[in-house]
Amino acid sequence: MTDLDYAALFEATPSPCAVLGPDLVIVEVNRAYLKAVGRTRADLLGRHLFDCFPENRADPGTDGTEHLRASLDRVLRSREPDTMALQKNEIPTGRPGVFEERWWLPVSTPILGRDRAVKWIVIRLEDVTPLIRAIASGDEPSVEKVAEETELYARALELNHLNQELRLAHMREHEMTVTLQRTMLMTPDFEHHDDVAVRYLPADDSLAVSGDWYDLIDLQDGRFSLTIGDVVGHGLEAAAVMGMLRSVLNAAVRTLERPAQALEVLGLFARSIEGAMNTTSINALVDPDSRLITYSNAGHPPPVLLHPDGECELLTQVLDPPLGARPQQVPSSQAGHAYIPGDALVLYTDGLIERRGEDIDVGLDRLISTLGRHRTHDPELLADALMSDLGVGSGLARDDIALIVVGL
Repeated sequence: MTDLDYAALFEATPSPCAVLGPDLVIVEVNRAYLKAVGRTRADLLGRHLFDCFPENRADPGTDGTEHLRASLDRVLRSREPDTMALQKNEIPTGRPGVFEERWWLPVSTPILGRDRAVKWIVIRLEDVTPLIRAIASGDEPSVEKVAEETELYARALELNHLNQELRLAHMREHEMTVTLQRTMLMTPDFEHHDDVAVRYLPADDSLAVSGDWYDLIDLQDGRFSLTIGDVVGHGLEAAAVMGMLRSVLNAAVRTLERPAQALEVLGLFARSIEGAMNTTSINALVDPDSRLITYSNAGHPPPVLLHPDGECELLTQVLDPPLGARPQQVPSSQAGHAYIPGDALVLYTDGLIERRGEDIDVGLDRLISTLGRHRTHDPELLADALMSDLGVGSGLARDDIALIVVGL
């Protein structure tokens, strides 16, 4: 396929196609597009799409420009193709105030860069103007065919309006969830630690955030506690459950301090909240004086202790089932692990290491290898390297990710 002339293929494509930048400036068009809109390349290239094709304000029944704006906005937000229903457009003829009616079926497709941001948008038009004109003029010999085409068009418009309403409802829920999640993840204690980096990223294939969380709690005598967790599910409900669990664990840590006891309280609370069962979580207490990490783990992927020489240790001495997984509540287990100055402690949710169809040990090996390569980085750079090297933003991450990197 390397011998193909893609520029020639684009130019010869029979469907009208235009390429826009994310700013909606036209960067390329093919021959079919120029024929469809009656313009030259000099008229279009380097100009904003809606400067080239302004709305015909003299015709209140023309809504093609409005719908196209909404479609392109959806593409930029979702990074997914968007298919519009049949659209009526008024194309300027070159004479002031004179427009020509056109009927198109537009499809807008995003082209993503390495960072998963929209680099270009390809708009493909299927011009059905001759068919619509034939139906409207009565040249179509079959009355039944006219009725069928009219009914299909009406249903297409209804479906398009319904899809727009559903998209708006989804966007509202997403915005509410993101706001809720960001608000709940804000903890003043993070401001006291220059050696702590945190990251949160939704999955590549979903606009909805999930129940992943992280937290840092300062305690007496310079000790501090780190918590991370993952609620089953996505969306506003999972984020709300996450907020309740995170708050309860924060209070339990401040009151009880021992990680196992704090997770026992969280487990009891989870049994009383719908949607909280099978949540995974870790609570780790760091004591700089004794240089000891005391931790309890409820079904969560193991923390990693990175040494300055690049060697990694998985903290796997204890591992209990997820919250509420046992028929009866039992005491949580707890273990201690020594560290040396210069070590880094990494806590994360499973989205960082898990891939579909792949054993989790493969993901853990990949994490350890990445940590070893970037062992000299400070927490912020190390967090960036983990998010970049483990496939985040390149279409490989299928679940949300929460991450804490602490320099010890």
